[in-house]
This record gives sequence, structure tokens and C-alpha cells, in this order.
Amino acid sequence: MTIRRIHKLILFGVLSVLSSQAMAQNAPIFPKGELATTKTHVGDVWLSEVSGHDSTFTFSIAQAVFAPGARLDWHSHPGGQILLFTDGEGYYQERGKPRQTVRKGELVKCQPGVEHWHGATPTRGVTYLATSPAKGKTIWFKRVTDEEYGAKK
Repeated sequence: MTIRRIHKLILFGVLSVLSSQAMAQNAPIFPKGELATTKTHVGDVWLSEVSGHDSTFTFSIAQAVFAPGARLDWHSHPGGQILLFTDGEGYYQERGKPRQTVRKGELVKCQPGVEHWHGATPTRGVTYLATSPAKGKTIWFKRVTDEEYGAKK
């Protein structure tokens, strides 16, 4: 085997390793979860519980994966909620305020009792981790209208 052939084989091996590492970095951290069957959203939303609350840890962590165009109805959390966006692009809006675009790596603090909604953009899905204290269940309100969803900033 020639030196040139050995170099090509080594280069191919290195590129294969780098390619598989890049693919692994883009792989989801947690399983996608189960398709939500509740009537509190539009579009496809998958949910999975990452960690439930217990007698020591009084908060839970869940992952939500939204298909493009999917969104939750207006709602509030008695104890608040923190959303850590891990993939894609989405929207977050509090009642009476402009809609915000949120992206991978951003964090949103949903204040206790503040009515809001969140979901994917029309063209891109979004994934986030949500952590909530065990201070009451989510309170659901009206559906986000198409006009509210499509409103400009």
C-alpha cells in the first residue's frame, strides 16, 4: 500500500468520525414523546416528562416538541414556568404585549398567573424544556386565533 493510499484512508476515517459526531450533536437529547391528545392546542405537539416533582423536588421538567404551525391555547401557570428552547424557532406572547420570536438557546420566564401562549412558527418547528413548580395545574383559556398567531410584532 502506498503512502498516498494510507493518507486517503486516514483522511476518510477522520471525516467519517467527524461526520458521525456532527450527526450526534444534532440528535435530540430526549425522546420525542407521545402525541398530545388534549384539546388545548392547534397542530401536532409531542410531550414527554423528563422529571416529575416529588417530596424533595417540588418542580417538574417536561419536553414539548411542536410541528410547524402548532401552538398552545392561551393559558397561565399559578406558580409560573420557565421555558428553555433547545431547537427550532417559535413564538411566545403575553396577553396585551407583542408576540416575541424565540430560538434555540433562549429562555423565557412565564410569570405566575400571567396569561400567555407559545408554539412554533408557521414554517419551523420548535422544542423546549419546561420547568414548573408544583403550585397548581395549568389554567386554560381561549384558543389563540389565527389573527393573533399571525400578528406582526
